[in-house]
Amino acid sequence: MNSAITDVEGLEAGHYTDRDNATGCTVIICRQGAVGGVDVRGGSPGTRETDLLRPVHRVDQLHAVVLSGGSAFGLDAASGVVSYLEREGIGFQVGPAVVPIVSSAILFDLGLITAQVRPGAEEGRLACLAANGSPLEEGSVGAGTGATVAKGRGRAGAVKSGLGCASLRLASGVVVAAVVAVNAYGGIWDHRSGKLIAGPRREDGQGFEDPVELSLLGTSGDAAPPLTNTTIGLVATDAALTKEDVNYLAGVSHDGLALTIRPCHTDRDGDTMFAMATGRAQGTVDLTALGTAAVEVTAAAVLRAINAATGLGGVPAIGELDWVN
Repeated sequence: MNSAITDVEGLEAGHYTDRDNATGCTVIICRQGAVGGVDVRGGSPGTRETDLLRPVHRVDQLHAVVLSGGSAFGLDAASGVVSYLEREGIGFQVGPAVVPIVSSAILFDLGLITAQVRPGAEEGRLACLAANGSPLEEGSVGAGTGATVAKGRGRAGAVKSGLGCASLRLASGVVVAAVVAVNAYGGIWDHRSGKLIAGPRREDGQGFEDPVELSLLGTSGDAAPPLTNTTIGLVATDAALTKEDVNYLAGVSHDGLALTIRPCHTDRDGDTMFAMATGRAQGTVDLTALGTAAVEVTAAAVLRAINAATGLGGVPAIGELDWVN
């Protein structure tokens, strides 16, 4: 086990990273198709092909998930993934055509360096070409390249974030893993210790303010307006699950976000979590254990995204702040 999303057998993952312009995208591919689900929360989501993942709809196979920067413009990256998969012969055979099912969600990274460059179809295709079964690089890469957190005082006091992964193997042998790109309005807490590890930086440069307290006191203002945040990710397993079960995993994985991000699911965020089940594991499925694992790996992936990040666009990562223990 490598604490990677690719610890789930059958998944490949890859990034396109543009550090010069502080943006990028990440793709997770299941060439044989996986049962897919989604749960969209927060007031400002940006998504593609999410309704078809809900239990009442007919499509029951998902071939790729795209996590992208670039705000709404970044949804174009999924078009490049669709074209790549079609050329590979991956998708549903519908008459004379092969139709890949590719779902996507975006986060807002515009303006960290520039607002004029964002991932499109070519960048999505390049992420596919980079995808493989090796552990996915973490930190300020892919969809997490331009991600920031703790914006209760605006970007001037924000902390650099990124993308993280985590995985675990249950006693039954089933693997559950997550990948999360963290671009939250809220701050980040280590849910195991209760410690605030990334909050709005104080004006004197020597500590973090409590983002929950800022919000409750009404002192955070409009420095980070709606549409400029969002945490997006995927929780995956090799268990054989129904569409209803997979949507349950997508929903409960948001608890992992809420454990580590506070405030979470605000009207300024568009938090979206996808889920995939490849069905490659044998044995009895314990949905309670799977749900518990989904929460834990999602929370761990958020922490890894913060700890692996590097500064960019004048926003420092926690590892670059000399007063952070």
